[in-house]
Amino acid sequence: METAPILIDGRWREAKSESTFQATNPATGERLSTHYPVSEWADCEDALSSAVIAQKQLRELPSERIAAFLSAYAGRIESAAASIVAAASLETGLPATPRLRDVELPRTTNQLRQAAEAAREESWKQAMLDLPRNIRSFLAPIGPVLVFGPNNFPLAFNGISGGDFAAAIAAGNAVIAKAHPLHPETTRLLAEQAQMAAIETGLPTGTVQMLYAVSNDDGLRLVGDPRIGAVAFTGSRAAGLRLKRAADEAGKPMYLEMSSINPVIFLPGSLVGSEDRLARELADSCLAAAGQFCTSPNLILVWEGRSAEALLEAVAAIFHERTPQPLLSLAGLQQLEAGVASLIGAGAQLIAGGQRIEEPGYRYANTLLRATGKEFLAASDALQREVFGNATMVVTVADVSEFEAILALMEGNLTGSIYSDGFGADDEIYDRIEPLLRRKVGRLLNDKMPTGVAVSAAMQHGGPFPATSHPGFTSVGIPASMKRFAALECYDGVREGRLPAILRDAIANPRTWRSIDGAWVRG
Repeated sequence: METAPILIDGRWREAKSESTFQATNPATGERLSTHYPVSEWADCEDALSSAVIAQKQLRELPSERIAAFLSAYAGRIESAAASIVAAASLETGLPATPRLRDVELPRTTNQLRQAAEAAREESWKQAMLDLPRNIRSFLAPIGPVLVFGPNNFPLAFNGISGGDFAAAIAAGNAVIAKAHPLHPETTRLLAEQAQMAAIETGLPTGTVQMLYAVSNDDGLRLVGDPRIGAVAFTGSRAAGLRLKRAADEAGKPMYLEMSSINPVIFLPGSLVGSEDRLARELADSCLAAAGQFCTSPNLILVWEGRSAEALLEAVAAIFHERTPQPLLSLAGLQQLEAGVASLIGAGAQLIAGGQRIEEPGYRYANTLLRATGKEFLAASDALQREVFGNATMVVTVADVSEFEAILALMEGNLTGSIYSDGFGADDEIYDRIEPLLRRKVGRLLNDKMPTGVAVSAAMQHGGPFPATSHPGFTSVGIPASMKRFAALECYDGVREGRLPAILRDAIANPRTWRSIDGAWVRG
């Protein structure tokens, strides 16, 4: 039996465990041949010990060395794109092109290169110099970062290549990546390129390490280990909150991305004469990657009336016409089934779909549900449950007061979208509901669907609980995402020669912005 090795302390070696698992091709339901180890604590201990040594060495390295690694890694991913994309498509059922090769892989390398530039430029460290008092501070590396990658983006959010990884490394930290069990071979191939880039650029051997899986108990033990600086997790609310409790007890910062229903609101004027176009936009967003985006719209709020019914009819027709895409796993299919059943049990009416597709692999019919605003208000907790997959619910709302009541009860979300009339007919309603929605979402959109998340310095891919564990941080957007993996260090009366280079009177990096006696200056 072939069992894949793990990456510890700069080398590939066998795990100290006999327990293994296999990935599955979700398009066929067939198990793939390679076995991957479920590491015991001895492997975790080795990774932690190596990360501590690497962290100490990383603090002494110039930022240019870290930037060189990130740039080299991006180039290596591009050189190995064919094998990486093939593995990711096999393990997730996502199309090799355009989704993986032409969209997600370039996004991944773009993130790495943006992180490299931020590390090289150093302004993200927000150095503050109070010269009269000789008090100085900056954002310094927080310590080894543990990254739990999600199931739905095997490249751009992978624990060994995604945004959390790039941000943690660029901030000067060692990373222990915990692969997602749905795409272990993809993660192994990425880790190979990361290891070789680390060797090429002379990074410490424990800078980049990877485990495929650990037991639940060892996962909880890992996040609370005193050697960990911070933890990043993307996944279910139940798993995230269990891990966060362990991290909180140990005083460790943990950044969670969990559940979000991403409400899309159609005000009355937006629909008139545009029902078919907006139905296509909505269906495209809801069904992209079988609805397995963290920003997929799960809740549609629309003013009741003829236009709302026309929109519903058009969306239902598109849902019937389009072939359901594979879900990522059997567990995902079962959770989708349970979620739809729960919404129906809480009062939602099934309009389209609502059953498994009896074909090879894991597929569920494109599913559309509806409810009235009154029904939503009577069971708001149950009817705003996230259903991760190709299902969404439309709520018809009677008036602006009902809109306001619904938004007042809404949980935190990553995104919220409002479509309105382009000539101002909806402005009065918009002005009443926007402040309510604004407080419930990290990113507010106008007249566009939320599924696109640009890798921009201005992006907020976060939001109020339960979308994330802290609304003040983002997991997408360099350099803001790097600040999650930093600690504010202050030096009071410390002699010039003992200060970190960025806090000395004369700075070697002419590109770095610093605040000196209240004024931001460069060089």
